[in-house]
Amino acid sequence: MNFCSHCGQPVRFAIPDGDDRPRYLCEACGTIHYQNPRIVAGTLPVLGSRVLLCRRAIAPRKGYWTLPAGFMENAETTVEAAARETREEALADVAIHDLYTLINLPHINQVFMIFRADLAGDFGAGPESLEVALFEEHEVPWDALAFPTIERTLRHFFADRAGGDYPLHISDITPEDRERYFGSA
Repeated sequence: MNFCSHCGQPVRFAIPDGDDRPRYLCEACGTIHYQNPRIVAGTLPVLGSRVLLCRRAIAPRKGYWTLPAGFMENAETTVEAAARETREEALADVAIHDLYTLINLPHINQVFMIFRADLAGDFGAGPESLEVALFEEHEVPWDALAFPTIERTLRHFFADRAGGDYPLHISDITPEDRERYFGSA
């Protein structure tokens, strides 16, 4: 950020009085510009014993498989965001159950919230997906998943399904986890 969105004057990056971390500050009008994590909301759609995955048509990770999820918009709840992203990416309606995984990615300022859901009807590739398909556990393209959050959610799901209990899983993904997942490229 170079300029204040309130008055247009230059900003500086410093710790405001009484705060404990740097923020963009406008000395002209006194505005402190807070930047907060972005929430990614989505679903883990299930039909019988299969899960629905979308092959990404957009960057990042174009061509890789993911759960239908994306950034939450203003004026919507997390459940509304998850349902909207599922409609946009998989042209699918879902009956949403409970929050299933909450995964913190502090190094990229994101929080992933994935809800378990039952697929309700047809599905297809939305504009952000190359294709959409249902997978049994042994059919999941594990080596072609887009993000570590998706792999972690799917592994929890298949392990929990064996016992019939789906607790909330809260975890963190570190820069080291991402490097192990993506490699050093």
